Amino acid sequence: MSDCLFCRMMAREIKPEVAYEDDQVLAIHDIHPQAPVHLLIIPKKHIERIDCLHESDKDLVGDMIFKAKQIAAQNGWKHYRLVFNNGTEAGQSIFHIHLHLLSGRRMIWPPG
Repeated sequence: MSDCLFCRMMAREIKPEVAYEDDQVLAIHDIHPQAPVHLLIIPKKHIERIDCLHESDKDLVGDMIFKAKQIAAQNGWKHYRLVFNNGTEAGQSIFHIHLHLLSGRRMIWPPG
């Protein structure tokens, strides 16, 4: 997707601040952090919204969550929140699924 911000980052047309990368995902620092630690775990496969997932994407989404756990463990973040947003009313602003990893402060419930 040539107009997708995250796809352009994967192609390195835009240089993100990379926290982690492998053949399935790219983890970057959010440019508008909502916590002292705010990473986005982005699959390299373009999927617009959670609603667009297919059964064949289950392993990919599971891998995103597992990679978030590994990144947190490697950095000593014992308390963290993982969030997917689906659609504009849920806060999704970039239409390429991504998992938010937030840490470094006490999280409140319900979230905003």
